[in-house]
Formats: sequence, C-alpha cells, structure tokens
Amino acid sequence: MHSKSLSWSILIVLSVVWGSSFILMKRGLDAFSSDEVAALRISIAFLFLLPFQIKYYKIDIKKYFLGLALMGVFGNLIPAFLFTKAETHISSSLAGMLNALTPIFTILVALFWLKTKTSSKQISGIIVGFIAAVCLIFFEKGDNKFQNIMFGLLVVIATFCYAISLNGIKKYLSHLSSIKATVWSFSIIGPMALVYLFGFTQFTNHLSHHPQALSSLGYICILAIVGSALSVIIFNVLIKMAGTVFASSCTYLIPIVAVAWGVFMGETINLMQILSVLAIILSVYLINRH
Repeated sequence: MHSKSLSWSILIVLSVVWGSSFILMKRGLDAFSSDEVAALRISIAFLFLLPFQIKYYKIDIKKYFLGLALMGVFGNLIPAFLFTKAETHISSSLAGMLNALTPIFTILVALFWLKTKTSSKQISGIIVGFIAAVCLIFFEKGDNKFQNIMFGLLVVIATFCYAISLNGIKKYLSHLSSIKATVWSFSIIGPMALVYLFGFTQFTNHLSHHPQALSSLGYICILAIVGSALSVIIFNVLIKMAGTVFASSCTYLIPIVAVAWGVFMGETINLMQILSVLAIILSVYLINRH
C-alpha cells in the first residue's frame, strides 16, 4: 500500500478507536472511581505489554529516557487521570469534542519548544479553535456553568499534555522503534499506576462488592489494551510516517465518533456544541493546510 494511503488508513482506525475511548471511560466509572479507572487503564496496558519486554529489552536507556518519560507521563499517565476526573461531571461527548484541541496545542508547543515556523493561517486556526472550545464548555448541559468550566479545563490540560508528548516523540524517539518506545514508556509509568491502584484506592473493595464491577472492568480492559497499548504503538508509527501534526489530526474524526457514541448512550448534544466542534475541526484544517 502506498505510504500516503497507509497513513490515512491508520489515521481512520485510530480515530474510531480513540473516539470510542470516552464512552468506555464513562462506563468504567459505573463501578469505579475516576482515579481507579485511570490507574487500571495504565496498569492493564502495562501488564499486557510486559511480555514484549523480553524481546525488546535492549535499549540505550540513557539516550532515550527523557523521550520515554515524556511519552509515558504526558502522553498516557496524566491524561488518563484528567479525562476520567473530567467525565465524572461532563459528558463523554464533550470530552471527545474538546480532545480536538490536541493539534492546536501541538503547533503551539512546537512553536515555542522546537522553534518551528508558523503561518498566518495556522495562527487563525489556533484562535478559532480556542474560541470554539470556550463555546463548547459554556454550552454544556447543566445549571452549574462554573463546574462545567472547571472540569472542561481538565480535558484542555490533557490535550496540552498530549501535545508535549507528541513533540517529545518526534524530538527524542524518532530513531527508536514504535514497539520499543511503547513498551518502555509503559514500563516507566506502569509500576507507579499499580502501586497507586492497590495502595491508595478502594479498587479491591469495589471489585468485590459493586454489582457492575465486572462489566466496568471489561470496558476498562478494552480501553487499556486496544485504546492505549496497541493504539499507541500504531500512533508512533504514524508520527514517524507522516509527522506530528498529521498524526494528531485524527481529532478530525474523534469528536464525530465520540458524539455518535454519546447520542447512542442517551447524552444530550445541542446545536451550539455541534457548531463549536465544527469550528474546531475547521481550525485543525487551517493548521494542517500549511
């Protein structure tokens, strides 16, 4: 398959997988607390990838440690906790729509960190994107606008973390295979998540006594194995094939998938939010047109 066609195919698959992750997080919250869902997601992904450590144990850890730490902490660990905490008060649809800010922050981080050049169209896209994000949060259903803003900002911070990870992968891990990068990044954050899960949460109690524990755990396993472990490997391949901005542009389709799942599960989406997410998608188009 032609490299361009392959890049687009990977982009679409990732968009569907990650677009579904927000409703999976919501279903995980049926039985577990937000920090338990996040810690479970990282822990299960780590344990799933652990056998790969046998084959991919050879690595210059001193050379790649910074990039691996950035990828693990900012690309997986922190966003996992931020997203689940946000979804305790906002809809999975809103979380998915706000996730579209990722390529906007990717450009900003690259601009200030990697000193990349930015066109006027990209600046316009950034401005449009942030205005639309404010509208998304403001028009979220509910009487407590302050609460919507506070928990919506958690998702915004998570997308900024993704941008740091994206640029870190491009800067420090471009010569490291995708599987090695994924395995080792989860090897850094996985043990921390396990210690937190069993030492500082009520996970075992909820697992034993909550009537929806097994179904919630099943959703989290899908989220961890497919939405984290396997997709991160594929995502790293896409970054190396097509660059960070193109890779982060799976946010074109992620909001559509997230909204579709939200509506299917009974969440309410209003017209202003639809217009706002379309504006964010337009902003991403302006950014990528460069």
